[in-house]
Amino acid sequence: MTTMSPEIALPRGVSDFLPDAAAKIGFIESRIRRVFELWGFRRVITPKLEYEDVLEIGMGDGLKGKTYRFDDRQSGRLLAFPPDITPQIARIVATRLTGWPLPHRISYSGRVLRQTEIQAGRSREIFQSGVELIGLDSPEADAEMVAMAVEVLQGLGFEGYKIDLGQVEFCRGVMAASGLQGHALHNLQQAVARKDSSSVAKIIAEYDMPAESRDEIAALPRLFGGREVLDEARRVVTNGRSVAALDNLCQVLDILEIHGVCDYLTIDLGETRGLDYHTGVTFEGFVSGLGEPVCSGGRYDNLTGRYGFQAPATGFTFNVLSLLQALQKRPELEASTTRDFLLFNACDDRREVLAVAHLLRSQGYTAARDIIRREYGSSLEYARRMNIRCMLVIDAGSGAGSYRAVRVRDGRMLTIAKEQLQQSGLMKFIEESQGDE
Repeated sequence: MTTMSPEIALPRGVSDFLPDAAAKIGFIESRIRRVFELWGFRRVITPKLEYEDVLEIGMGDGLKGKTYRFDDRQSGRLLAFPPDITPQIARIVATRLTGWPLPHRISYSGRVLRQTEIQAGRSREIFQSGVELIGLDSPEADAEMVAMAVEVLQGLGFEGYKIDLGQVEFCRGVMAASGLQGHALHNLQQAVARKDSSSVAKIIAEYDMPAESRDEIAALPRLFGGREVLDEARRVVTNGRSVAALDNLCQVLDILEIHGVCDYLTIDLGETRGLDYHTGVTFEGFVSGLGEPVCSGGRYDNLTGRYGFQAPATGFTFNVLSLLQALQKRPELEASTTRDFLLFNACDDRREVLAVAHLLRSQGYTAARDIIRREYGSSLEYARRMNIRCMLVIDAGSGAGSYRAVRVRDGRMLTIAKEQLQQSGLMKFIEESQGDE
């Protein structure tokens, strides 16, 4: 095993992505991007650097502590690598798109960098692909985010996935009605997030609060499940803020019913994620075999206002590396790493092989010329290592107007007429034919 010299090693928490992994990431990102395009979203590309004080305007407390900062010699100001793309979108909308009509349907795809605890396998880089829908205060906009997330997961071939829906205003209403503040409120939020009913009960017993609040708080850890959770919540909750949140969530669910995605939903009214950031419906997407969400998002109506342009907004993002981990070994993902043709020229004249390469590319196939002069067996091994499906041999021995096609996976040879290079089912013909030369 080769040990990398410390002088050329990477910092912990970042990775090189070699061709196969990069191809898989590209495949996943292209599938996500296509769904975003079909729903009418337009892509923007955000910078890798921002002024730290500008970026911080749009970040919650959690992200502020995860930002990489350094001095800018040109300006004397602090620069930062964005730990999340959404604040950048808010800045763009508030400062660059103010003359454009609402709503803004914006998509993005890029890498962000976050400070993390030193843990095995924990990456500082996050590949994000997401959307922001800015300018609509509507249950239909919230439902659209969830329906798009489901469509992406379906398109990637997942089964057994779930979208967990929450409504932070429901929790806020319960906690505000209790009158708890400071340390007590923080402890309550943590206990509810863990679904820790015993800790919640201790807090209820320890602090003075209205009887109605005791019942509301005690119910939070168990308000998780199907749509019947809403009926239970209505029986327990009396404060107006939480009741309004329930009404909003019901409207979103009615629209999701029309989208036909309710079978994939669970409801969690004790969800406290994003209490300092989100303003309404929130959601996370989970797939089988992975203990962390592959996507997350929700409503955040106050963010663009921090940059001087008040507008309602909702959005979500996929963690592409989490999707990659969950999709490993799927046939369609493995297929994304392959290439079609390696052209082996056994003739002295290169005009024929270059013409064939051009013809194949014009048909939409990938075609690389093996420019290095080497033996047939060495070229075939190269094609195998590079995950190329077929080697096409151009030589005088094949006969006028014909070539030898070699299936790399098993070495079988087929004689192919030049006209067959223009057939739309060429690769299927090469892979499925059982004849030989």
